Amino acid sequence: MGYNNPLAERHRADFPVTANLVYVNHAAVAPLCKPAADAMAWLAADACRFGSLHYDRWLDAYEGLRRATAAMIGAHRDEIAIVKNTSEGIATVALGIDWRAGDKVAAFREEFPANYYPWLRLEPKGVKIEWLSIHDPLDRIDEACRGARLLAVSFVNYLSGHRVNLAAIGEICRRHDAFYFVDAIQGMGAFPIDVESCRIDALAADGHKWLLGPEGCGVLYVRRDRLDSIEPVEFGWTNTLHYADYAARDMTLRTDAGRYEPGTLNTIGIYGLRASIEYLNRVGVAAVSEAVLGLADHLADGARTLGYEVMGDRAGESRSGIVSVRTDRVDSRVVVKALRDRGIIAAPRQGWARLSPHFYVGHEEMDRVLGVLAEFR
Repeated sequence: MGYNNPLAERHRADFPVTANLVYVNHAAVAPLCKPAADAMAWLAADACRFGSLHYDRWLDAYEGLRRATAAMIGAHRDEIAIVKNTSEGIATVALGIDWRAGDKVAAFREEFPANYYPWLRLEPKGVKIEWLSIHDPLDRIDEACRGARLLAVSFVNYLSGHRVNLAAIGEICRRHDAFYFVDAIQGMGAFPIDVESCRIDALAADGHKWLLGPEGCGVLYVRRDRLDSIEPVEFGWTNTLHYADYAARDMTLRTDAGRYEPGTLNTIGIYGLRASIEYLNRVGVAAVSEAVLGLADHLADGARTLGYEVMGDRAGESRSGIVSVRTDRVDSRVVVKALRDRGIIAAPRQGWARLSPHFYVGHEEMDRVLGVLAEFR
């Protein structure tokens, strides 16, 4: 018998997608949870009927997103900036540091391009990139961090689902005084993150995956004592301390992470993302994590029983909600199409069929996925 997910029945009504699809594609673009969709619908209707009359409520939403994000990751609202996406958050850090020839960055070969290209582009400045593997032992990471100015890593790998030990890497970075950057998009919302205990200096994530919010709206965390080490590279009227005074010409930066926001924000996206993060905070990320792992383990075990290769070893704390499978009997794109034809949404990725269930999906739906996989035994 597969994993019996107690959260699925309790929260299923918050995910209307379940009436239409079995959705195991949260590592790509997730369906909106109902609170996020409702919040965005309210803002759209309000702006249509009243324009900016209720602008004060819009500002409340900005503040609400900062506070909800801070609560989720153990930060302070002053350390949260609102960005377009994870890539913008990464670029803010990568471009904002005053790099010098001879500096070293420790990065990982298996990264999604968003957390690979910005560091690679530092090489013409004379910055050395020491490439690691996410499967390297901590001793190897420790060695690479000696003399490194920054280490950048994804919390969860987008393809294999390998989840790194944030706290252990954070301790290494602390000992070597290396800036610790985390691309959290494939883990935030699905697994607990504590930026203080993990000693993370900066973290970025977009809303459209495990956070169950909209595309085009994300968050950037920067530790307060690191703010002055990252210069804003996008500069507009709202980066400055006195931005509400349109006649001011004082370019003193805001004292919080809002200094990285160069202009008008994505208000409707903020409404949605605030609602989805507040919703996940109410459900409890620890409970979400247990459900996600239970569902993913059920898929991985079932796929192996059917003769599929499962990417990675899915051992202990390194496993996540991403399960990538393949078989030499058929192209993975054929498998994903067969799933789609039966109302099951997954993704083909680099020769693998990638499955990524969230906490509201039931174990019966996992059995439907495995039933389709069984057709290619």
